[in-house]
Amino acid sequence: MPPLTVKHLPKHPDDTAPHGFKKRTLLQLAGGAMSHLELSPGQTSRAIAHRIVNEIWYFLEGEGEMWRKLDGQEEIVQVAAQVCVSIPVGTHFQFRAIGKEPLIAVGVSMPPWPGGGEVYFVSGAWLSDL
Repeated sequence: MPPLTVKHLPKHPDDTAPHGFKKRTLLQLAGGAMSHLELSPGQTSRAIAHRIVNEIWYFLEGEGEMWRKLDGQEEIVQVAAQVCVSIPVGTHFQFRAIGKEPLIAVGVSMPPWPGGGEVYFVSGAWLSDL
């Protein structure tokens, strides 16, 4: 991808991420990539962890909960518009959308998503319906 790039949000998702969020790929540079992620109302994602990728998510719309577990620390946090969360490499994590609107976030992955084998499934806080 050329360094000076502009891209509008794609009308339709181009992929489903391993945890179950509908994904619209935005832009990517050598150090990281950005995606628009959406979980439908009432859905619970699969619980996963990453092998080499760190992520930062910034929520745009909806309400939900995020479960995270890393190095003996475990928590459930409320997520909604204007909340930003970190997902360091190796963190076990899971989301669920509560309320009547989709849970929508922009996610940054560092390094860019390497593809197959990056994710491994873990036991989460809730049963997934995906």
